[in-house]
Amino acid sequence: TFSFTDPAVSMDLLRAVLQPSINEEIRGIFNKYMKFFQKAAINVRDNVGEEVDPEQLIQETCRSCLEQAKLLFSDGKKVVARLPHEQAVPKRARQVDEELNRRGSPVPKKRKGRPPGQSLSNDRGVSGVAAWKLKVSEPVRRDGPKWDPSRLTETTTFVLGSRANKALGMGGTRGRLYIKHPHLFKYAADPQDKHWLAEQQHMRATGGKMAYLLIEEDIRDLAASDDYRDSVDLRLEELKPFVPPAWMTEKMQRHMETLRHGGDAPP
Repeated sequence: TFSFTDPAVSMDLLRAVLQPSINEEIRGIFNKYMKFFQKAAINVRDNVGEEVDPEQLIQETCRSCLEQAKLLFSDGKKVVARLPHEQAVPKRARQVDEELNRRGSPVPKKRKGRPPGQSLSNDRGVSGVAAWKLKVSEPVRRDGPKWDPSRLTETTTFVLGSRANKALGMGGTRGRLYIKHPHLFKYAADPQDKHWLAEQQHMRATGGKMAYLLIEEDIRDLAASDDYRDSVDLRLEELKPFVPPAWMTEKMQRHMETLRHGGDAPP
């Protein structure tokens, strides 16, 4: 049993009880605007270069929004000072949260790497497919049979990333597939590759526009997963798979080998 005489600590106890409900409502607000953050982050990456991490940009933007929202409770001051009890009794506040959690309170344990806009209880977006998940703190795993370069042969079929987005019901948000599924192998076509793709009418000749190639099998595996198979937006006829020439497949094998061993994508 806790007994507090400090009013600030008593209020923080109430805050701890209400925090899960508050968090869920905040996530709902962020989900309304997440499509704008996603599109902007992908555009920044496409304009600046592959060294830009869209996931990190989105998470930093969400944190910035929350910091700016603090100004609503700052009495008009530009700098939001920490409340005295936040400096004096942080350990006691944590103990309260832990005690409530042990007693079955809905106060959840903190999770690292989840952005403010992601709901814990509802991972499905408005379009009916699973909502994108950001796990910046967790490294992308590039192991197992899907990351074995030997799986790429002269008969392996590939699809354009833009078509894969449409096929899985994400055509309205360019690049959303790569944010949701960072474990997928993707290859950025170079000018020589784009020339062949344009000649074969797999894509338009569009200068510096980014074009990613993904393995058709990986996309069909995603489509058969629980996240997508019941989606009304699934359009697998949009994939339009093709077999690239041997010289392009060899480049993709080298690219996969480099990424699998933790290297950066070649320029």
